[in-house]
Amino acid sequence: MCGLLTFVSARGAASEHESAIAEALESLHHRGPDETGVVALNDDVVLGFKRLSIIDVEHSHQPMRYADGRYTMTFNGEIYNYIELREELIRKHDACFETEGDSEVILAAYHYWGAEAVKKLRGMFAFVIWDRLERKAFGARDPYGIKPLYYLADSDGAYFASEKKALMPLVEDPRVDPAGLAHYLTLQYAPEPESLHQGITRVECGHFFEYAPGDEVRSACYYRADFRPTPTEHPEVLYQRIQDTLRESVRMHMRSDVPVGAFLSSGIDSTAVAALAREFNPNILTFTVGYDVPGYSEIDVAQESARWLEVTTIPTKIGPKEMMEYLPRIVWHLDDPVADPALVPLYFVAKKASEHVTVVLSGEGADEFFGGYGIYREPLSLRHVSGLPSPLKRGLRALSQVIPEGVKGRSFLERGTMSIEERYFGNARIFTEAEKSRLMRSYDPAVQYTDVTAPLYAECPHLDDISRMQYIDLYTWLRGDILVKADRMSMAHSLELRVPFLDREVFDVAASIPAELKVTPKG
Repeated sequence: MCGLLTFVSARGAASEHESAIAEALESLHHRGPDETGVVALNDDVVLGFKRLSIIDVEHSHQPMRYADGRYTMTFNGEIYNYIELREELIRKHDACFETEGDSEVILAAYHYWGAEAVKKLRGMFAFVIWDRLERKAFGARDPYGIKPLYYLADSDGAYFASEKKALMPLVEDPRVDPAGLAHYLTLQYAPEPESLHQGITRVECGHFFEYAPGDEVRSACYYRADFRPTPTEHPEVLYQRIQDTLRESVRMHMRSDVPVGAFLSSGIDSTAVAALAREFNPNILTFTVGYDVPGYSEIDVAQESARWLEVTTIPTKIGPKEMMEYLPRIVWHLDDPVADPALVPLYFVAKKASEHVTVVLSGEGADEFFGGYGIYREPLSLRHVSGLPSPLKRGLRALSQVIPEGVKGRSFLERGTMSIEERYFGNARIFTEAEKSRLMRSYDPAVQYTDVTAPLYAECPHLDDISRMQYIDLYTWLRGDILVKADRMSMAHSLELRVPFLDREVFDVAASIPAELKVTPKG
C-alpha cells in the first residue's frame, strides 16, 4: 500500500515541475513512510512514490523500471494472484524477473498482454505506467474502487495522484464544484467520478486509461459487475460454494511478508473473515473498537466472538475528548467530506492495529455483494402496494399527499407508489431538495440525485428490484463512502486494509444468489 503522484508533461517540460511534484508528494507521506522515490524521465514525465513495504520488502522499489527501462511504473495496492501470473508469464513468454514482488508482475503483464493484462489482475490497485517508446501513459484502477486514483489535466499536462490533497497545490484556481456539493448534501459523499473541486476527477473503478502528451485522458471500462440471480433447488450446494470461495479469497489476501491482523466487530462480515483467517494463522491478532459510552460499544460482542473463535482481540475505546481532539485530523485525511460517523471508530481501530501489524483484513463489501442491508427488504414489504394496478397506485399517491407529515402510513404509501428508480438512491441521505434550496446560495433545481442513479438503473433494467438496489449501492455508496473511509482511515496510520469480500471470484458466486435466499420479509 502506497501513495503515488505522477506528472506527464504535454510539452516536454516535466523537469520544470519536478520540485513541485516532490513537494506535493510529501502530503502523501502517511501512505508510504518506508521509502520515497522521485524520477524524471526525458522531460516527459515525473514519477513520485511513497512506499509502504508489504511484499518483497528488500526489493521491489518504486518507481520501478522494466524491459531495459522502456516502462516505468508507480503502483498502489496489492495483486494477490501475482505468483500465479508470474508463473504464467514465465511459462508462456519466458518473461524475466529481477524481483519477487507483485509490482514487476504488473509491468511484465502489460508488456506481453497490453491493456488486456488488467483483466487478469486479482487484487486492489491503482497504477500509472509510462511507456518510453510509445510516449504514452497507461494506468488502471481495480474493479470495485478499493484503491483511489485522482487526476488533473490542464495545459501543462496530466497529474495522477492517490489522494486529492497532492493535486490541490497544483491547481491554479481551485473552485468548489456546485453540482458535486449538491450531490454531497443529498448523498453524504461526493459521487464518482467527480470530486468536490472542479477539474479534479477520479479514474472510475473497473476502468483503464491512456494519456499521450498533448492529448486528453481517455478511459475505457474493462469490468462491470453483472448480477445474475439464478434459482437453485440445492441451496446447500450454493452455501458450500460461497464458503469455499471466500475461504480461498481470505487465503490469497493473507499473502504478505509482514504481519497480518483482522478487524473484528459485532457483525457477521468481519467475524466470518476472522474465522477463516484463523484457519491459516491460528495466532492472528484481531482489533475491535467502541465508544466509552453505555450502549454505544461493540467491544463486548466482539470479545465474545473472539473467545468463540479462540483468537486474541485487542480493544480500544473512544471518549468524547479523544474524538474531538482527532476530528480535524480525520477531516484532513478525507479530502472531500464524508458524512459517515462510522469513520471515527474506524480511524481509532486502525490507529490501534497499526501498533501491532502492517496489514489488516476487513469485511467491507459483504452487504453489497450478499444483500445484507436491511433496506433491501423494502421491495418485499412494499409489494402489496407496488403490485397494484397503476390507476389505483396514482390514487393512493394522491391520498398520501394529504396525510400530514409524520403521520403513520404516509411514508409507506409514498414509497409504495414510487418506482424503484424514484425511491431508492442509496443507503443514506442528508438533506431534502427543499432543505438544500434554503441552505445553498447557488441552489440549482436541475441538479438531482437521478443524475447519478439514472444511468446506473439504465444498465440493469432486467434485474429484480433487490438486485437493482445492490447494483446502485455497488457504484455509489460502496465506492463513494465505504471504501473512501476504509482507505483514508487506515492509510492515515500507514496500515494496509484488505477486503476479501471484494474479490471478483467472490462476486461471481454472490451474483448468482436468487433474491429469495438473499432477503426474506422478516430478515
